[in-house]
Amino acid sequence: MPDIQYLKKIPVFADLPDDALLAIHRHSSERTYRRGAVIFFEGDPGEGFHYVKSGRVKIVKAAGDGREHIIKLLVPGDIFAEVLLFNSQPYPATAIAAEDAAVGIIRNADLELLVLANNKLALQLIKALSQRLLYAQQKITNLALGDVLARTAETLLRLGREHGRSGENGSIVIAVGLSRQELANLVGTTRETVTRTLSALRREKIIDFAGDDLIILRPEKLKNYTE
Repeated sequence: MPDIQYLKKIPVFADLPDDALLAIHRHSSERTYRRGAVIFFEGDPGEGFHYVKSGRVKIVKAAGDGREHIIKLLVPGDIFAEVLLFNSQPYPATAIAAEDAAVGIIRNADLELLVLANNKLALQLIKALSQRLLYAQQKITNLALGDVLARTAETLLRLGREHGRSGENGSIVIAVGLSRQELANLVGTTRETVTRTLSALRREKIIDFAGDDLIILRPEKLKNYTE
């Protein structure tokens, strides 16, 4: 029997029975990408549903002035391009390997057949789509209404929820190794501005750095800046 354990690390598939996971495995293909390689471009014909097996992937949009805005940073277990399920639209953004990565792909036609055969999978995908819609709405609101400090605080807290681990004295350690430019792209501002904002938060002893790790020392205090 093929090894299907990797699928159990993907939340949208984790609770499915082994026979359903085996069917998903049989319809999946894997591609590997070097850091900086484009997985697909915005506007390319939508090929299918993707999930990260290893490495990191960033979903980006190009701003009018040519700057890159990171919509989402993905780690193993995360899914992307799921918004194309049940339609034939082009990709709405570009996906790039943020580091060497392995990506699983299920073609839309195959996933539709799997969904029709498994109600639980259908429910899980609906939940995933609902979560992505909520995330998009929050992102739009933050960009439209939040100042840079509020957006930076929200971004750090979200990174802590999605990628952080518990540290000492209630701190949160974010070990995704983001550059200042990548963090600025996530916030939706310039590298210089996000650097000044991080420095201010560090002076207030709300955050700190340890090598490539960013540490949220006082999550509740940081949350105050988002309210």
